[in-house]
Amino acid sequence: MLRFLKIASLFLWVLLPLAAYGVFITKGLPHGIVSYSFLDNGNKWDPFLERYYTSCSFYGPYGSFTVPARNGKCPWLGFFKAQG
Repeated sequence: MLRFLKIASLFLWVLLPLAAYGVFITKGLPHGIVSYSFLDNGNKWDPFLERYYTSCSFYGPYGSFTVPARNGKCPWLGFFKAQG
């Protein structure tokens, strides 16, 4: 039994590429945030005031995407599929 587990552990590295491919198929490729729009509380230059984000713009391998913010928040990374 111990020998079987040792041999099986050599194939565990296959799970990482399979998981990455699964994310690619279901969600798309990652795109990073480049800009956003928000509603400020009177002073947009004060980083300590709470902001309510209204839209988020992402850029990545498939170009740029602008989407509405979810619950006033913008994630740093968005997953998008190719258009068309």
